[in-house]
Amino acid sequence: MKLPRQPAAVIFDMDGLLFDTEKFYAESIITAAREVGCAMSHDVFLQLVGRAREVNHRFLLDHYGADYPLDALVATWGRHFRALTSDGLPLKPGAAELLDLLDELGLPRAIATSNTHSTIQRNLGPLGLADRFHAVVGHGDYANGKPAPDPFLKAAERLGVAPALCLALEDSHNGVRSASAAGMMAIMVPDLIPATDEIQGLCTHVVVDLHDVCRMLGGQR
Repeated sequence: MKLPRQPAAVIFDMDGLLFDTEKFYAESIITAAREVGCAMSHDVFLQLVGRAREVNHRFLLDHYGADYPLDALVATWGRHFRALTSDGLPLKPGAAELLDLLDELGLPRAIATSNTHSTIQRNLGPLGLADRFHAVVGHGDYANGKPAPDPFLKAAERLGVAPALCLALEDSHNGVRSASAAGMMAIMVPDLIPATDEIQGLCTHVVVDLHDVCRMLGGQR
């Protein structure tokens, strides 16, 4: 597998791409819904993946009704997620090797996520990753979340690299849509949701893990 051009920068999604977190989000929201006493299913959770929180909140209220106990669910969901991940977040396969390779290649990199900056730093800090990214774009840094292109465009702006020269790494459909709309080369590393025909058409490649990205960038990792 080859890239259409050598990237001048790499932009990472966070949940499900850099960290193996989506399975914990899925488990914790089902547990939280059971505790709060409201409806929730795995299929509904999958529709939340890769979208801005405001979009997801509107979706849940539209889907379940205006009396859905959203605030209670979100608070309880967060508590269960933190309990499940109290020992730290596992990196996805190939993440550490890819960051090392980008150091060797001298390629700048950023994170573009819908998470808050406090959550981002809480995730990066314990693994010593906070200084491994040249820019971090999170909730509040852009007008519209994924699947709009804004998060990736803001990341490219902060890196000082033209979007067309950026390689975006994503695990979700909405993330791929966002990167593609920003005019970037996009690679999908599926986590909970496989690539569809639509998503494959928006991607440069769909790969198994970040080790494959290393190989595409010229590293044997």
